[in-house]
Amino acid sequence: MNEPEAIRAMLGTPPRSIAVIGLSADPQKPSHYVSAYMQQHGYTIYPINPSIDEVLGEKSWPSLTELVSSGIRPAIVDVFRLPKAIPAIVDEMLTLGLPNIWIQQGIVNHEAAAHAEAGGIRVVMDHCIMVEHRHL
Repeated sequence: MNEPEAIRAMLGTPPRSIAVIGLSADPQKPSHYVSAYMQQHGYTIYPINPSIDEVLGEKSWPSLTELVSSGIRPAIVDVFRLPKAIPAIVDEMLTLGLPNIWIQQGIVNHEAAAHAEAGGIRVVMDHCIMVEHRHL
């Protein structure tokens, strides 16, 4: 978890697509401005938020399952949710066969991260994707 090679692999390897769980329509929220930054730097953003229809010019999906069922397989799942939500997200990713989870800075669930890694999911946790992208 959090290996520099994992960070480089996630951020540098095409396809450059990110499903953002908890993406808010509020420009003041980190999920919004971090996603906007990634979008401005060439990443395709897929908002996952059942409460909104669209954000950052992209259709919002109610769940990862519905996104993948539509034929879209994001390279990274970026999570802006409380730590207690992470286990269900990991389980959904394992079911869908999604390879990379990025759990944003300040969000920690070691048990869910270990479960993800045991299932073959690459994990970055408690790091900001925007900050790490700037470092590359």
